Amino acid sequence: MDHNGRARTLTGPAELQNVLSLLLDQVDPDALGLDCRLVGTGAALAQGVQLPVNDVDILMIRRGDVDRAAAALSGFPCRDSPVWLPDARQYFARFEVAGIEVEISTVERSADIDTLECVGRGPWEHFVGVGVGRHLLLAVGLELRLVTELVRDRPDRYEPLMEHMRLHGADLPLLRKAMGERAVDPAWQEHILDQLQQH
Repeated sequence: MDHNGRARTLTGPAELQNVLSLLLDQVDPDALGLDCRLVGTGAALAQGVQLPVNDVDILMIRRGDVDRAAAALSGFPCRDSPVWLPDARQYFARFEVAGIEVEISTVERSADIDTLECVGRGPWEHFVGVGVGRHLLLAVGLELRLVTELVRDRPDRYEPLMEHMRLHGADLPLLRKAMGERAVDPAWQEHILDQLQQH
């Protein structure tokens, strides 16, 4: 918490690892049989991208998984008990873990495409494993994360993602498909793909 009583921004990868370790020690997806993905900026930081992270977002498939995760986190301050948010079509809970907000939710909208970060098949088909202490947490692929930030027009997020992907590689066909399906300007798509192929 900061001096105003609000959850604070993560200071970097080590703090994210600490928060995720505390979280996973309580909410072990394998032990509880939970299908979940780390999404949002936390997913990028967990994969080595240096960018601002204000909270940790965990996506679940089922409402019951959110309820079980919330019960497992009962030792941490609960900011929002599990609740249905009809406008967002999310079943949502929020906790504070080591001073950082952790949001756990479903996203209950359908999509015919597999390139959305939090909707439909995307996060369940395009992901990587991230080691967190003794746990393996599945995180959404950076390609989907990048397109989310391009659509939101947040250069403080998409520029570090692009630089990381330029240095470490990316699934360029998936990225091209995702940008096309999210209607990213074609000239901007070509610029991004060109940048990512420069070493």
